Amino acid sequence: MSFPADSVGLVTPQKFQFEEPLHLECDRVLPRFELMVETYGTLNADKSNAILICHALSGHHHAAGYHHEDDKKAGWWDSCIGPGKAIDTNKFFVVSLNNIGGCNGSTGPTSPNPENDNRPYGPDFPLVTVRDWVKTQAMLSDRLGVDVWYAVVGGSLGGMQALQWSVDYPDRLQKCVIIASAPKLSAQNIAFNEVARQSILSDPDFHHGRYLENDSYPKRGLILARMVGHITYLSEEAMKQKFGRDLKSGKFMYGFDVEFQVESYLRYQGEQFSRNFDANTYLIMTKALDYFDPSREYGHSLTEAMGKTKCQFLIVSFTTDWRFAPSRSQEIVDALITNHKPVSYLDIDAEQGHDSFLFPIPLYVKTMRAFLGGEEHLKSTSLEAS
Repeated sequence: MSFPADSVGLVTPQKFQFEEPLHLECDRVLPRFELMVETYGTLNADKSNAILICHALSGHHHAAGYHHEDDKKAGWWDSCIGPGKAIDTNKFFVVSLNNIGGCNGSTGPTSPNPENDNRPYGPDFPLVTVRDWVKTQAMLSDRLGVDVWYAVVGGSLGGMQALQWSVDYPDRLQKCVIIASAPKLSAQNIAFNEVARQSILSDPDFHHGRYLENDSYPKRGLILARMVGHITYLSEEAMKQKFGRDLKSGKFMYGFDVEFQVESYLRYQGEQFSRNFDANTYLIMTKALDYFDPSREYGHSLTEAMGKTKCQFLIVSFTTDWRFAPSRSQEIVDALITNHKPVSYLDIDAEQGHDSFLFPIPLYVKTMRAFLGGEEHLKSTSLEAS
């Protein structure tokens, strides 16, 4: 198979082992852990061109390229990572990882628990936070010999990690790109996560999280959780254009099987997700979202928290994103401006809703390329602190 000219091509994941104990915010300790990592591009001599990619809820280390010659699908952010793309691997050394608690090679609920005869952790895996993830990412940075990231980039939950980086390790990144994100979840977002969790917890095949030991899997609960989540990732306009009220058979069947195209789509998305994702991981990821609030240690003042930062910021939101609305990004921008921090903000008119950050929307790509490329100004799209 010949890959596109702007693809990173075949990539091979690497597993990094950390033998030192990891103390977590929940007051538990992982005696050791592993991180699954992919890298694209070449690290320069002074290690000044490294960019860290932080993934969202269902993401993982495979952000770009292909694992096999016959792969039909590239990494989840292949549209933005590669030669000549917004995150240009001709210029940058790009690092993408699967966070702990995940289910794609890093230590998580399906990993062997050394304190329980190497049986899968299952529900015994500790709850982790965005701060815990950033801590492990900093440890990975040390292992790679990267003292300072040229940029830390993330969308959605990944944007929260980028934001946490800027507060916890202000001297270790030059630029921070936060896309379709928020400084903390709203009550509505926590509610969506709780409905998704309950769909899993109430599945008879969940077995209190010990489904692997019971040779079962809460497939129905995970399908429903994904269906609920997926609705929030799309805008009303995107669903209208994609499905409208189209019927699969062209007529009402007067039953409870799939009739509308949108029903078929949601069931397909749920089915595919249930084949590739772990239910305990889903619970952990949504809890990490709920707990995220970098202002908590600063009297719940985002302005105080942002006062710690030293890097340049690019904040991007999308007009039809109602899961993390533009007003949530504006909260971050306002806190940075109050602190006279360098920030560029762009609210992009896009119809795809929250998932817009995964698409190569021209203005979005152009803006990120300009910001990462070191251009001094983003013309009319910038909001600079004075």
